[in-house]
Amino acid sequence: MVRNLLVRGMLAGLAAAALALVFAWVFGEPQVSAAIAVEERAGGHAAHAPAVPGESGTAASESGHEHAEEGPVSRDVQSTLGLATGLGVFGVAVGGVFAIMFAFAYGRLGSFGPRATAALLALGGFIAVELVPFLKYPANPPAVGDPATISRRTVLYLAILVISVLLAVAAVRLGRQLAPRHGAWNATLLAALAYVVIMAVAYVLMPTVDEVASDFPASLLWRFRIASLGTQAIMWSGIGLVFGALAERALTPRRALVPSPAA
Repeated sequence: MVRNLLVRGMLAGLAAAALALVFAWVFGEPQVSAAIAVEERAGGHAAHAPAVPGESGTAASESGHEHAEEGPVSRDVQSTLGLATGLGVFGVAVGGVFAIMFAFAYGRLGSFGPRATAALLALGGFIAVELVPFLKYPANPPAVGDPATISRRTVLYLAILVISVLLAVAAVRLGRQLAPRHGAWNATLLAALAYVVIMAVAYVLMPTVDEVASDFPASLLWRFRIASLGTQAIMWSGIGLVFGALAERALTPRRALVPSPAA
């Protein structure tokens, strides 16, 4: 059954990646092209910094761009084949991990069916893996970021990501432990409050990264970040919805056909 769910999770991730690809290509890629144009007008070349994990919302090609005449991969390939490949691989990988987490969580989160469990798991995954790290270290388009700080920014993002995921798992365990005494609803609220408080402390303690030039258009930065976060929201929503439907078919026993008395 775990293998069966794993295959369904990878298929759900691929389907979600296709949906995210459309959104990223329509709303994200124009912002990337606009950011590259800003850099070209400024005559800068040092700001082309490879994407850190937090900047992968509209695919890794949205940071670390090089001009078509300077790099081995043209901008057209980056915005089409590169974008599709990046999102496809990411979707399949996340879908597989999602299926494994579903197999562990199913039946342990209450009397939820496959669809509801998948939806809750997708919502929690998006918050812990994408939204919380994004709020501390949001995605940046080309022309933003110092290449000399790439390693530092990558480490910081991975650190906040690990902290968020571990705290989310601990919050779920805490909620289950508090449920018999305080009830499921109050236990969930207390566990969520504990997660928010500890993450707020982590936000304060971890250093701030501010490498956006003062002359970079604020509206362009905002649109890029919204597109980046929107792509991930569609990815996780698609995985939750598609996998929930596939898992329900796999986990729900088929009813035997019983002939009617008239027959």
